[in-house]
Amino acid sequence: MPVSSPGNTDDAIRELLLLMPRMVGRAKRLPVPERVRSLELSPRHLSLLALLLFDGPAQVNDLAVRLEVAPTTVSLMVAELSRKGVLERREDEADRRRRIVSISAEMRPEIEDWLAGSAAAWRKALAPLTDDERRRFVDTLLAYERALEATAD
Repeated sequence: MPVSSPGNTDDAIRELLLLMPRMVGRAKRLPVPERVRSLELSPRHLSLLALLLFDGPAQVNDLAVRLEVAPTTVSLMVAELSRKGVLERREDEADRRRRIVSISAEMRPEIEDWLAGSAAAWRKALAPLTDDERRRFVDTLLAYERALEATAD
């Protein structure tokens, strides 16, 4: 795999336009455990499950803020994944009116297996960077996402 150092913005754009489809294609080919594959999960489920796996149990409203979607959207996803046995909801010990969402103990190993390949690749790619470089990289991807969204509007 060639190592690149784009000289100017157009060189970087050209390289990224070639790279992004390859990255997405490779990510889609990562092995998915059979039990997870049978659930027919979508990319939005992946984001929700990644948050719960990496950050631990959370309230629906907190998940909605982190996912940048409406709480009703998260509630619907949680209800769907709870029916499938992927997530579980329990009362918040501090406030019994609130519900805490977590990955079920039964499905946790499969979810971890599913996300492990991608997480390991990101860990390897980001490890040589400083904290500031990692922040700049993530901020750049977020800016790209916002620019795409603005273009679509």
